[in-house]
Amino acid sequence: MSAIDLPEGSSSKLARVGRLIATTVVRLPYRVRVHHAERIPRTGPLVLVANHSSLVDGPLLYGMLPRNAAFLIKTELFRGALGWFLRRIGQIPVRRGEPDRTPLLAAVRVLRAGGLVGVFPEGTRGDGDMSNAQHGAAWLARTSGAQVLPVACRGTRRPEGRGRRLLPRVDVLFGEPVALPAAKGRAGLTAATDQVRAELVGLIAELDRLISDAPEDDARGMRA
Repeated sequence: MSAIDLPEGSSSKLARVGRLIATTVVRLPYRVRVHHAERIPRTGPLVLVANHSSLVDGPLLYGMLPRNAAFLIKTELFRGALGWFLRRIGQIPVRRGEPDRTPLLAAVRVLRAGGLVGVFPEGTRGDGDMSNAQHGAAWLARTSGAQVLPVACRGTRRPEGRGRRLLPRVDVLFGEPVALPAAKGRAGLTAATDQVRAELVGLIAELDRLISDAPEDDARGMRA
């Protein structure tokens, strides 16, 4: 059975399997605390934007969502059995650093069908502090008329120079959905991108305050 809110060729049945794997197997090595999941709209076009510091960020977020989601994922992961599975659960391959509109147009179709698309605006993994943002997420939201849902994540990245952590705590904070400015042209896109980054920077700071207020024995391993 195909899913109308995912790319063509996706399977709604396999998408449910994918979320089950994400909520069980992927979360198993972590102590995950989710803040304000009630802010996630259950219906309607939505571009989820999140900071990115570890490969596990995407699978963890995918499992937290109460609806189908198509994430933009680097094409290197779309090989063999894993690549087949990612496509079948509705994920979209992206060639980083190359001018390719194909994945963006596929994402627009998902959004215009009322779906959810997940994007890491930094474009690659970093320290998770949103030092920069690319235009893709803002372009998708403006082109489709979708709202933007900012999400901050801390704790998935292992600190430099440290060994493996035992059940590190991961905190995820969902922000309020926002609409981007409607101004057209390159200047409008730049302003929308700046707003996406500002929303995420503010949310990351809010999450860091929540973490700093946690008891010391609960905070070990949290900071991304």
